Amino acid sequence: MTLFNEREDTFEKQFAHDEELRFRATARRNKLLGLWIAGQLGKTGEEAESYARSVVQADFQEPGDADVLRKIRQDLEGVGKTVDEDDLSAKLQQLMAQAVEEIKAGR
Repeated sequence: MTLFNEREDTFEKQFAHDEELRFRATARRNKLLGLWIAGQLGKTGEEAESYARSVVQADFQEPGDADVLRKIRQDLEGVGKTVDEDDLSAKLQQLMAQAVEEIKAGR
């Protein structure tokens, strides 16, 4: 294998690793978001866990976060609650950082 091929292989492996980490972190973030919203909806225990799974599943509808945000807004509006866009953006950033740390820590 030439040096160029070795470098290319290394970059491809790093890219695949980074993409897997990004996928896992996003899924973890969405679960944490679902648990947070579940608390606002008055859900606890298995009901909260089930709701969190539904938030994770919502992310597979379209690329990006719009599908998840739409789901939680609809669910909150369904019970007469709203969430401020700035608060939601800050929460998403906080939960993504938490998700990455949990994954790096092996949890």
